[in-house]
Amino acid sequence: MGTTWTVKFGQSASSLTPPAVEPPVVARLHQLELIFSTYRADSELTRFNANESTAWFPVSLELARAAVTAREISELTDGAFDVTVAPLVRAWGFGPAGRPVIFPTAATIAALRSNVDWRGLMGRLEPPAIRRNRERITVDFSSFAKGLACDILSDDLVRLGASDHFLQIGGDVRTRGKAGDGRPWRVGIEEPVEGQRAVALVVGLTGQALSTSGDYRNFFTEEGRRLGHIIDPRTGHPVANELAAVSVIHESAATSSAVATALFVLGLKSGFALAEAQGLACVFFIRRHGLIEKSTTSAWAAYQR
Repeated sequence: MGTTWTVKFGQSASSLTPPAVEPPVVARLHQLELIFSTYRADSELTRFNANESTAWFPVSLELARAAVTAREISELTDGAFDVTVAPLVRAWGFGPAGRPVIFPTAATIAALRSNVDWRGLMGRLEPPAIRRNRERITVDFSSFAKGLACDILSDDLVRLGASDHFLQIGGDVRTRGKAGDGRPWRVGIEEPVEGQRAVALVVGLTGQALSTSGDYRNFFTEEGRRLGHIIDPRTGHPVANELAAVSVIHESAATSSAVATALFVLGLKSGFALAEAQGLACVFFIRRHGLIEKSTTSAWAAYQR
């Protein structure tokens, strides 16, 4: 998935050892990459995107669940989260092809947006399948695939006997139980400043997931404009608001990852209002006068350490 992973687990009530845990974790990650990758020609998702049929396309249960979850988050956020945004992501140079020679014109963006609509993707679980409602709809689950992987691997670790564990894939974290000292797993949130590595906040988790979405790592500057990798599907342009990042705590890493992206797209005012209305534990990192300020929702206090 183009990133790193970490697993920590308590051994007090388990005979498991790292050498016993690593092979099934690696095997599962390889399986998930073969499902969700947009970079591999042999992935399940690539094959779906290449098949322009509007008929139901049989897929793995993991991919079907991803489609169902994506639609739920899109509906909740009124389209701020949209996994059909792939054509716009590619046009701005954040897909497998890399940075374009010429950035998309207004006409190009308008044409691409005609094939970006979260309502155009449907999923079912029995039997697992997905379908598009028109031929040119393509899908990219990269915005929350790592969160999905965290949830799946967390269930795997419980079945292996590692009931207390910490799991991180890229910027997504999933926890179960408690750390070795009987306390919550302490998780640091990075200060969202490019070129720096510093901890901004620490939270304590005992079964929750934590995801952060922002533009402070994957971006480039063109003619004085900052172009981040998160594309607003409603405008067709990279998100340009006052936010540097949003962190979300939720029981599901897939949900925390998708919601963090959506709140970043929505911006401070609309995103914060939605988070409070839904009782979500979130921290918004805001760029103001060259500094980073923080604004937390009411539910965040329960996890702050």
